[in-house]
Amino acid sequence: MRLPKHRIRPARETDRDGLFPLVAEFAASFVPERKCFDQAFPRVVGDDRACVLVAEVKGRLVGSLLGLDHPTFFANGPVSWVEEVAVHSELRGNGIGRALMTRFEEWAVSRGSRLVALATRRAARFYLALGYEESATYFRKLL
Repeated sequence: MRLPKHRIRPARETDRDGLFPLVAEFAASFVPERKCFDQAFPRVVGDDRACVLVAEVKGRLVGSLLGLDHPTFFANGPVSWVEEVAVHSELRGNGIGRALMTRFEEWAVSRGSRLVALATRRAARFYLALGYEESATYFRKLL
């Protein structure tokens, strides 16, 4: 399938309705609730430490990325963390995820981040192809 040109841009408040289906499709560990999403969306989009990007094709949202930066001791400066990357399942393999990650890396550099990190359980080959390397084991505890 030849994909029309996609555009990567920062998310806007008006993207809320188009973004929720991508978030719902992406989620593996939790079932996103629309009410919780609607409450979180303006706080996340308005947070200076957050980078929320969307990919659109002909005005339709087809991908998104949520990342953050934060100060650290170990890296001698801030690091950036990718929380979520989602591309509509029918459009994967068309460079949208790569473009979202590239734009996030540009944002991270502009913020002085020393590295970009993320956790994945389904897309290791994708991140390896982008030049990422395995670095640690991820642990979590549900609260």
